[in-house]
Amino acid sequence: MISGAQQGWIEALQGYLGSGGLVMPVLVLVTIVLWYAIGCRWALLNRGSRKNVRVMIKRREDGRSKSLKGIVDMAVARGVTLARQQPEALRRRLDDAFGEFDADLRRYATTVTAMVAIAPLLGLLGTVAGMIETFRSLGDMTMFSQSGGIASGIATALFTTQMGLVVAVPGVIAKAFLDRRETQIAHDLEQIKDILVSGVEPQES
Repeated sequence: MISGAQQGWIEALQGYLGSGGLVMPVLVLVTIVLWYAIGCRWALLNRGSRKNVRVMIKRREDGRSKSLKGIVDMAVARGVTLARQQPEALRRRLDDAFGEFDADLRRYATTVTAMVAIAPLLGLLGTVAGMIETFRSLGDMTMFSQSGGIASGIATALFTTQMGLVVAVPGVIAKAFLDRRETQIAHDLEQIKDILVSGVEPQES
Protein backbone atom coordinates (compact mmCIF):
# COMPACT_ATOMS: atom_id res chain seq x y z
CA MET A 1 0.00 0.00 0.00
CA ILE A 2 1.33 3.43 -0.95
CA SER A 3 1.78 5.86 1.93
CA GLY A 4 0.87 9.54 1.80
CA ALA A 5 4.49 10.59 1.40
CA GLN A 6 5.05 8.14 -1.43
CA GLN A 7 1.85 9.30 -3.12
CA GLY A 8 3.09 12.88 -2.85
CA TRP A 9 6.42 11.96 -4.47
CA ILE A 10 4.63 10.12 -7.29
CA GLU A 11 2.34 13.09 -7.96
CA ALA A 12 5.27 15.50 -7.91
CA LEU A 13 7.19 13.30 -10.37
CA GLN A 14 4.17 13.04 -12.64
CA GLY A 15 3.77 16.80 -12.53
CA TYR A 16 7.45 17.32 -13.35
CA LEU A 17 7.36 14.92 -16.27
CA GLY A 18 4.09 16.38 -17.52
CA SER A 19 5.57 19.88 -17.53
CA GLY A 20 8.23 18.83 -20.02
CA GLY A 21 5.85 18.21 -22.87
CA LEU A 22 6.24 15.49 -25.49
CA VAL A 23 10.04 15.44 -25.23
CA MET A 24 10.07 14.36 -21.59
CA PRO A 25 8.96 10.71 -22.11
CA VAL A 26 11.73 10.32 -24.70
CA LEU A 27 14.25 11.73 -22.22
CA VAL A 28 13.06 9.24 -19.61
CA LEU A 29 13.56 6.41 -22.12
CA VAL A 30 17.05 7.70 -22.94
CA THR A 31 17.85 7.76 -19.22
CA ILE A 32 16.76 4.14 -18.78
CA VAL A 33 18.76 2.96 -21.81
CA LEU A 34 21.82 4.98 -20.77
CA TRP A 35 22.05 3.61 -17.24
CA TYR A 36 21.24 0.09 -18.35
CA ALA A 37 24.18 0.28 -20.79
CA ILE A 38 26.42 1.82 -18.12
CA GLY A 39 25.51 -0.95 -15.68
CA CYS A 40 26.20 -3.68 -18.24
CA ARG A 41 29.47 -2.04 -19.24
CA TRP A 42 30.51 -1.72 -15.60
CA ALA A 43 29.92 -5.46 -15.08
CA LEU A 44 31.82 -6.39 -18.24
CA LEU A 45 34.84 -4.20 -17.49
CA ASN A 46 35.89 -6.24 -14.48
CA ARG A 47 39.67 -6.63 -14.44
CA GLY A 48 39.71 -9.32 -11.76
CA SER A 49 42.90 -9.55 -9.73
CA ARG A 50 44.63 -6.27 -8.93
CA LYS A 51 48.08 -7.84 -9.16
CA ASN A 52 50.63 -6.90 -11.79
CA VAL A 53 50.27 -8.81 -15.07
CA ARG A 54 53.73 -10.38 -14.70
CA VAL A 55 52.87 -11.61 -11.23
CA MET A 56 49.58 -13.02 -12.46
CA ILE A 57 51.32 -14.96 -15.25
CA LYS A 58 53.95 -16.29 -12.85
CA ARG A 59 51.32 -17.44 -10.38
CA ARG A 60 49.35 -19.11 -13.17
CA GLU A 61 52.41 -20.95 -14.43
CA ASP A 62 53.15 -22.13 -10.90
CA GLY A 63 49.54 -23.28 -10.42
CA ARG A 64 48.96 -20.81 -7.59
CA SER A 65 46.27 -18.67 -9.21
CA LYS A 66 42.83 -18.58 -7.65
CA SER A 67 39.40 -18.43 -9.25
CA LEU A 68 38.97 -16.37 -12.41
CA LYS A 69 36.99 -13.24 -11.63
CA GLY A 70 37.60 -10.86 -14.50
CA ILE A 71 38.83 -10.28 -18.04
CA VAL A 72 42.54 -10.11 -17.22
CA ASP A 73 42.33 -13.21 -15.01
CA MET A 74 40.70 -15.19 -17.83
CA ALA A 75 43.11 -13.79 -20.42
CA VAL A 76 46.12 -14.87 -18.35
CA ALA A 77 44.69 -18.38 -17.91
CA ARG A 78 43.89 -18.72 -21.61
CA GLY A 79 47.20 -17.23 -22.71
CA VAL A 80 49.36 -19.42 -20.44
CA THR A 81 47.48 -22.53 -21.55
CA LEU A 82 48.04 -21.61 -25.20
CA ALA A 83 51.71 -20.75 -24.66
CA ARG A 84 52.35 -24.14 -23.05
CA GLN A 85 51.29 -25.78 -26.30
CA GLN A 86 54.10 -23.87 -28.04
CA PRO A 87 52.19 -23.35 -31.29
CA GLU A 88 53.61 -21.63 -34.31
CA ALA A 89 52.65 -17.97 -34.73
CA LEU A 90 51.83 -17.64 -31.04
CA ARG A 91 51.05 -13.94 -31.36
CA ARG A 92 48.38 -14.60 -33.97
CA ARG A 93 46.94 -17.41 -31.87
CA LEU A 94 46.78 -15.10 -28.86
CA ASP A 95 45.10 -12.37 -30.92
CA ASP A 96 42.45 -14.89 -31.97
CA ALA A 97 42.04 -16.23 -28.42
CA PHE A 98 41.68 -12.73 -26.99
CA GLY A 99 39.15 -11.62 -29.61
CA GLU A 100 36.29 -12.33 -27.20
CA PHE A 101 37.84 -10.07 -24.57
CA ASP A 102 38.37 -7.26 -27.09
CA ALA A 103 34.69 -7.48 -28.03
CA ASP A 104 33.64 -7.32 -24.37
CA LEU A 105 35.73 -4.18 -23.88
CA ARG A 106 33.82 -2.36 -26.63
CA ARG A 107 30.36 -3.73 -25.84
CA TYR A 108 27.74 -1.04 -25.03
CA ALA A 109 30.34 1.72 -25.54
CA THR A 110 28.54 3.05 -28.62
CA THR A 111 25.19 2.97 -26.81
CA VAL A 112 26.56 4.99 -23.88
CA THR A 113 28.17 7.53 -26.21
CA ALA A 114 24.99 7.91 -28.25
CA MET A 115 22.70 8.35 -25.23
CA VAL A 116 25.04 10.92 -23.64
CA ALA A 117 25.01 12.90 -26.89
CA ILE A 118 21.25 12.58 -27.46
CA ALA A 119 20.14 13.72 -23.97
CA PRO A 120 21.20 17.41 -24.21
CA LEU A 121 19.96 17.57 -27.80
CA LEU A 122 16.54 16.39 -26.68
CA GLY A 123 16.66 18.98 -23.92
CA LEU A 124 17.42 21.62 -26.56
CA LEU A 125 14.55 20.35 -28.69
CA GLY A 126 12.21 20.70 -25.71
CA THR A 127 13.55 24.20 -25.12
CA VAL A 128 12.83 25.19 -28.71
CA ALA A 129 9.34 23.69 -28.49
CA GLY A 130 8.69 25.61 -25.28
CA MET A 131 9.90 28.89 -26.76
CA ILE A 132 7.72 28.36 -29.83
CA GLU A 133 4.71 27.93 -27.57
CA THR A 134 5.73 31.01 -25.60
CA PHE A 135 6.04 33.20 -28.68
CA ARG A 136 2.77 31.86 -30.07
CA SER A 137 1.06 32.88 -26.84
CA LEU A 138 2.71 36.29 -27.01
CA GLY A 139 1.47 36.66 -30.57
CA ASP A 140 -2.05 35.81 -29.45
CA MET A 141 -1.59 38.04 -26.36
CA THR A 142 -2.72 35.20 -24.09
CA MET A 143 -1.03 34.80 -20.76
CA PHE A 144 -3.03 31.65 -20.08
CA SER A 145 -4.86 29.38 -22.47
CA GLN A 146 -6.20 25.85 -22.61
CA SER A 147 -2.74 24.59 -23.57
CA GLY A 148 -1.02 26.62 -20.86
CA GLY A 149 0.02 29.72 -22.75
CA ILE A 150 3.20 31.56 -21.87
CA ALA A 151 3.59 29.86 -18.50
CA SER A 152 3.39 26.40 -20.06
CA GLY A 153 5.88 27.29 -22.79
CA ILE A 154 8.44 28.62 -20.32
CA ALA A 155 7.98 25.56 -18.08
CA THR A 156 8.52 23.21 -21.02
CA ALA A 157 11.67 25.07 -22.05
CA LEU A 158 13.18 25.04 -18.57
CA PHE A 159 12.23 21.53 -17.49
CA THR A 160 13.45 19.81 -20.66
CA THR A 161 16.74 21.71 -20.54
CA GLN A 162 17.20 20.74 -16.91
CA MET A 163 16.32 17.08 -17.57
CA GLY A 164 18.69 16.89 -20.52
CA LEU A 165 21.58 18.17 -18.41
CA VAL A 166 20.66 15.95 -15.44
CA VAL A 167 20.88 12.92 -17.73
CA ALA A 168 23.95 13.98 -19.72
CA VAL A 169 26.34 15.25 -17.03
CA PRO A 170 26.45 12.08 -14.85
CA GLY A 171 26.52 10.04 -18.05
CA VAL A 172 29.62 11.89 -19.26
CA ILE A 173 31.36 11.30 -15.93
CA ALA A 174 30.48 7.59 -15.91
CA LYS A 175 31.55 7.26 -19.55
CA ALA A 176 34.95 8.84 -18.85
CA PHE A 177 35.54 6.48 -15.93
CA LEU A 178 34.55 3.40 -17.94
CA ASP A 179 36.62 4.47 -20.95
CA ARG A 180 39.66 4.82 -18.72
CA ARG A 181 39.04 1.34 -17.29
CA GLU A 182 38.69 -0.05 -20.82
CA THR A 183 42.01 1.52 -21.83
CA GLN A 184 43.78 0.02 -18.80
CA ILE A 185 42.40 -3.47 -19.43
CA ALA A 186 43.28 -3.25 -23.14
CA HIS A 187 46.83 -2.32 -22.13
CA ASP A 188 46.98 -5.31 -19.77
CA LEU A 189 45.84 -7.65 -22.55
CA GLU A 190 48.56 -6.37 -24.86
CA GLN A 191 51.12 -6.77 -22.09
CA ILE A 192 50.07 -10.39 -21.56
CA LYS A 193 50.62 -11.10 -25.25
CA ASP A 194 54.02 -9.41 -25.26
CA ILE A 195 55.24 -11.34 -22.21
CA LEU A 196 54.08 -14.71 -23.47
CA VAL A 197 55.38 -14.18 -27.02
CA SER A 198 58.77 -12.92 -25.89
CA GLY A 199 59.15 -15.91 -23.59
CA VAL A 200 60.41 -13.71 -20.76
CA GLU A 201 60.03 -15.48 -17.43
CA PRO A 202 57.98 -13.18 -15.19
CA GLN A 203 59.51 -12.62 -11.79
CA GLU A 204 57.34 -12.02 -8.72
CA SER A 205 58.49 -9.00 -6.78
